[in-house]
Amino acid sequence: MTRPAPEQRTWTDDPSEPEVELPRGDVTEGVVRVGATVRRPHTPASYAIARFLDHLEDVGVPESTRYLGRDGRGRDVLSYLVGDVAGDPPEPWSGDDGLLASVARLVRRLHDAAAGFDEDRAVFPGDGTVCHFDVTPQNVVVRHGTAVGLVDFDLARRGEAAMDAYNTAMHWVPLRDPVDVHPAWGTVDQAGRLRLFADAYGWDRAFRESLVDRGIEHADLVWHRMRERAERDGGGWARMWAEGVGDQIRRRERWLRAERVRLTETLVDGYEPG
Repeated sequence: MTRPAPEQRTWTDDPSEPEVELPRGDVTEGVVRVGATVRRPHTPASYAIARFLDHLEDVGVPESTRYLGRDGRGRDVLSYLVGDVAGDPPEPWSGDDGLLASVARLVRRLHDAAAGFDEDRAVFPGDGTVCHFDVTPQNVVVRHGTAVGLVDFDLARRGEAAMDAYNTAMHWVPLRDPVDVHPAWGTVDQAGRLRLFADAYGWDRAFRESLVDRGIEHADLVWHRMRERAERDGGGWARMWAEGVGDQIRRRERWLRAERVRLTETLVDGYEPG
């Protein structure tokens, strides 16, 4: 059966179902659960994201939320994925190595499925694959220690899939100065976890060799982008900037420079193409 276009989908609520507030994201507020659905503020990108989610469903990728329509208050209605989601700061269980590998495999499945999506270039301009670009521990649904789903596609855009995977590793390894690693994760082996992620995702040798330098460039780009968003958009962007995210990004940049040789050697040592 052909589904209606996202703009034509509406959702009728069951008045007996209460609204349950969900944890606030870094930027988006007002997200609630109603029964088996999630309600989020509608944005100019909502329908483009809905078409992307439709594409993922059509090509047989179950690991993402689904767009159901808009409710009587104009909010986007999406399916609720059952499972655990890490808090902020994350709990110790979210630092498990097996979970990290499953996150990498989940992101790779997303990228492989997204490769054939060519719609909505007005909202997703440019070249490359439509990527999530916000696969933080708070946006991954976990069951029995395995990553099973992605939520919050608000920052989705076209780009290089390998850099979306790097962005994911940045949050999950994590790639940051040890002073900024969440205490709940203890003293993690960052180089070892980066290699684990790289192997599970399937980075090629050329990307492994260039990853640290590209990560340094990425940190500088993100620092300027975050400052711009904080000054222009305010809200959660300004809050994160005021809380010191800019300083954390600069510490990451310095840490990557200091650890370039060790991280690169760990990534390429014994690497054989699969």
